[in-house]
Amino acid sequence: MDNLEQLVSEAESAIAACQDLRALDEARVRYLGKKGVITEQLKSLGRLSPEERPKTGQRINDAKQRVAAMLDERKAVLEAAELQKALASETVDVTLPGRGELPGGLHPSMRIMDRISDLFRGMGFGIETGPEIEDEFHNFDALNFKPDHPARADMDTFYLERKENGKPLLLRTHTSPVQIRAMRARGAPIRIVALGRTYRHDYDVTHTPMFHQVEGLLVDRGVSMAHLRGILTTFMQRFFERDDLTLRFRPSYFPFVEPGAEVDISCLFCEAKGCRVCKHTGWIEVLGCGMVHPNVLKAVDIDPEEFSGWAFGMGVERLGMLRYGINDIRMNYENDLRFLRQFR
Repeated sequence: MDNLEQLVSEAESAIAACQDLRALDEARVRYLGKKGVITEQLKSLGRLSPEERPKTGQRINDAKQRVAAMLDERKAVLEAAELQKALASETVDVTLPGRGELPGGLHPSMRIMDRISDLFRGMGFGIETGPEIEDEFHNFDALNFKPDHPARADMDTFYLERKENGKPLLLRTHTSPVQIRAMRARGAPIRIVALGRTYRHDYDVTHTPMFHQVEGLLVDRGVSMAHLRGILTTFMQRFFERDDLTLRFRPSYFPFVEPGAEVDISCLFCEAKGCRVCKHTGWIEVLGCGMVHPNVLKAVDIDPEEFSGWAFGMGVERLGMLRYGINDIRMNYENDLRFLRQFR
């Protein structure tokens, strides 16, 4: 035990001489490791008498703590030196001009929605938004969907575990609930366009589980399909910048309109001569529409004997695919910069 102070002195000199953390760790092992010289002193306590052990053990522990404190102090100094060295070698000159900076751009779906909004505002329509989490009343009941309609099934609609008033909530399958909320709040006459995200169980080259939809609604006295055709023709010609674009209405069924129709436009790629895009028919389907069903008007406390209206709905990405020549709707959401940079 007589050389304990000498060991501490030697350890102090060895620690002070360490120039990096690796050398410092080697010093730690040499003095305080399992087989370190100070640790070996503790093992020799067994050869001492019971009276000598407490005092000698305290001296060894004091020495061990002093060496440990030296190691910690030197480690802090070396770590600070390494940090300063790294900062010096990795310094970025913030006064240099930026390199590789590219301008950002709107997502193609956002570009299409902005264009749609501008065109309909120019025709006197207001822009409406609403919640993406809906209840069955606004998403189905008020829109004349029967209780057994296939769209209510789990295979078509995303239902949530959370309920409201004992009934399940869901991710809206269309933006029609926005129209229901607007009519309940303001009544008629009303002239709006609703844009936003919608959700359905679909995934292929023309469908994604989340997509954007735009729906238009006009309710007033004396409204007819002729007004609807005029608005849609004007919109489509302005949207695609084609004054020669023609529309075709085909009878179709939707629960919330009567009569209902599918609308086709003359093919943008072959000038109605027939190509792969239009499946050699000369026509491309773009939207569904019709006169608002009387049951829908009754559900929002509008008298169908006094007011009539029309509505239409179309997919934003569908219009984008036609305008920009995109052949797979999923490309919109794969975050491939090679695709997205084309829309800067």
